[in-house]
Amino acid sequence: MKKFVALMMVLTLVFAFAACAETENTSSTADSSVADSSVVESSVAESTEDSSVVETNVMTYEEYLAAEVGAEVTVETYVQANQSWWDNSIVLYCQSEEGGIFVYGLACTEEDAAKLVPGTKIRVTGSKAEYDGEVEIMDGTFEFVEGDDTYIAEPTDLTDKLGTDELITHMNKLVSFKGLTFKAIEYKNGEPGDDIYLTFTKDGNDYNFCVEVYLTGTETDVYTTAGALEEGDVVDIEGFLYWYQGANPHITKITVNE
Repeated sequence: MKKFVALMMVLTLVFAFAACAETENTSSTADSSVADSSVVESSVAESTEDSSVVETNVMTYEEYLAAEVGAEVTVETYVQANQSWWDNSIVLYCQSEEGGIFVYGLACTEEDAAKLVPGTKIRVTGSKAEYDGEVEIMDGTFEFVEGDDTYIAEPTDLTDKLGTDELITHMNKLVSFKGLTFKAIEYKNGEPGDDIYLTFTKDGNDYNFCVEVYLTGTETDVYTTAGALEEGDVVDIEGFLYWYQGANPHITKITVNE
């Protein structure tokens, strides 16, 4: 009888230890599960934060101007004109109410190029670059910004800014100059069919302008008017304030004053 009682006590202790061990294992598993859940939640939160950063990566115009040359930039702007599409890329003259942006070598299909009409809003990501004074975005990609938001720039009269340091602050905007006197003409490659380089004078100073054939073509009014200018003609000019070793506007309109 004593042996039987002793045996029962031993069995009771064994079951007690087993139950305790099982409880500890269950607790450990639960703690591990909570920890794993915490890691997942943390990962999701980080992912959400990263997604938020991407969505708010569009720069203001001031931030774009302040960015270092070579930095990746993302801006939203409006197409004003474009040079001819070629080999899956295009060159755009863009502007918003804040300022102008020249976009060079933008990856673009021929189908999308046909949609880049003046006023179209786009988001451009590319490398900020400088070429002989011209600040631009190059080798970029773009997407159309959905909605009815459009913008067509009116030319800013900068006649009184010619020859001043302030002129460069309007780089790439659509601008106008009035009362210029025609002085000289030169065709790239020596004959009509390519770019036209024009020299005008104002208040005794010479200023250089360009009719960019990829922008205007050769059958437009501005191209034929430029070729017909005579020394001494007084004209008003509109165009985009491109910069090449100094101001070198790409002309889109010439009005000869009577």
